[in-house]
Amino acid sequence: MTTSIPRNVDPGVLPALPRDEAGPVFKAPWEAQAFAMTVSLNARGVFTWHEWADALAAELAAAATRGEPDDGSHYYEHWLAALEKLVARKKLIPGHELERRVDEWDAAARATPHGKPIELPRR
Repeated sequence: MTTSIPRNVDPGVLPALPRDEAGPVFKAPWEAQAFAMTVSLNARGVFTWHEWADALAAELAAAATRGEPDDGSHYYEHWLAALEKLVARKKLIPGHELERRVDEWDAAARATPHGKPIELPRR
C-alpha cells in the first residue's frame, strides 16, 4: 500500500522512511493511519516537519541504543511512539486520556480477530 506525500512535506528529512517510487509504503492500515495523522497534525500547524523528523530520529536512536535491530521491520512502531510523545509534549491530549486511549486500543486489538478492522467501543 502506498500513498503520495503532500507537497509541503519533505520526506528527505525522515530517516529510513519505507518507500517505493510512488511514495511511502505501508504493510498494514494502522501504519498508513499513523502516517496520515502525523501529516494532518503538521498541516494544522501543531508541529513543523523538522520537529517531527527530530522526534522520530530521537525514537529511532533510542531503539538503536536499546540494541533493537535496524532492519525497518519496526519502523512504524517507532513512528507511532514518536507521535505519541510529540502529542504529549505539545499537550494536545491530557496524559491520562492518552494512556486510557492506548489501553482501549490495546484491548480492542486483542479482542479483534486477525484480518478484521479494529473498532473502539462508542463512548
